[in-house]
Amino acid sequence: MAADSPAPVVRQLRLVVEAADHEAAVAFFRDALGLPEEAAFSGEGDARVVILDAGRATLEIANPAQKRLIDEVEVGRQVAPRIRVAFEVDDAEATTARLVAAGASEVAPPTRTPWQSLNSRLDAPADLHITIFQELGTGMDDDDPGHDGDV
Repeated sequence: MAADSPAPVVRQLRLVVEAADHEAAVAFFRDALGLPEEAAFSGEGDARVVILDAGRATLEIANPAQKRLIDEVEVGRQVAPRIRVAFEVDDAEATTARLVAAGASEVAPPTRTPWQSLNSRLDAPADLHITIFQELGTGMDDDDPGHDGDV
């Protein structure tokens, strides 16, 4: 950032998820997916939170037609709820297999997309529908009608 540029208004995107089985969700996202633990806090009445570092965050705003298009390309049918969480990894196939072994339900196996990524869909702990994606290299076309940023 240049010295004369104004400071960003938002410094971090933090997605807060309620998980009835807190231990299972932490084990899945921290241990199986590999998100490093940044902090953990507890309070009265068994209140607990673990903050996991997920790297760079983006917020994708898609209209209903784009959401349908992505579901069709990645899964072959409409499956995603209104909110889907996507994680970029180095090896989508290995990560998908590891997460299924850790308790996720595979909705769709790793599938090559028109926007040159390998994407799988999983139902994960804490009732999250997630995408695991691996960028396959250059050749991504931001003007591609199927390309929606990270996924």
